[in-house]
Amino acid sequence: MTHATFSQQPWSFFGVDPLNLVFAPSQQPNPQVTQDADLLRLFNFVPGLQELLMLRQVHALEHATVWVLSSRVRQRQFAAMGSPPDNERLGGMSTDRGFYLYGQVDTTVLHHAVQVALQRLTAGEWYLAVHPRCGTNVSVGLLLTAGLALGAAALLPRGPIEQFVGLGLAAATAAHLTPDFGSLAQQYITTAIPFNLAIDRLIASQDALGRPAHFVQVRWQEV
Repeated sequence: MTHATFSQQPWSFFGVDPLNLVFAPSQQPNPQVTQDADLLRLFNFVPGLQELLMLRQVHALEHATVWVLSSRVRQRQFAAMGSPPDNERLGGMSTDRGFYLYGQVDTTVLHHAVQVALQRLTAGEWYLAVHPRCGTNVSVGLLLTAGLALGAAALLPRGPIEQFVGLGLAAATAAHLTPDFGSLAQQYITTAIPFNLAIDRLIASQDALGRPAHFVQVRWQEV
């Protein structure tokens, strides 16, 4: 889910050139086309496994779609600023049946962007599955802050000044580590390359505040 904003650029952690989004071959992961399908066949007795696998793949497709749409609407800013385009007016939320895309987007443009995102992801542009505004980064940041704060509280003297300093150091350290650890969490836990997804249809709708939204419905397909 893409909704939080971070000033750092975790795509650099994965070897991505910010100017042309070239993914360093030596740092590429190696997802197998049939890995999720094989896992499902082996453990099909586990309730909810297919839904979980679909959720991870949908999450990656959501992120890639936001990247593709951002590239379309902010090409001039990209060229001027020399950093990957990210349209912060766009956000999303993934489910095991598809994802919601929030923001002003033409349905035809979105349909094309989803198709492009799916093709690019499955063709090897796996960095598109990771997004710096993903809610995963928020969760990772909270866990890091809590863990470091507890560690500092246990190790430092019990005086209020020492504890306050320890809490501040824990928060600063967590903020520094969150982009990289959040990106790792996305890459290995909360997203997966959508080799098994087929796009069914797009449904135009509105969010709770009446703002434009779309639901991109997908289905599982064997490979």
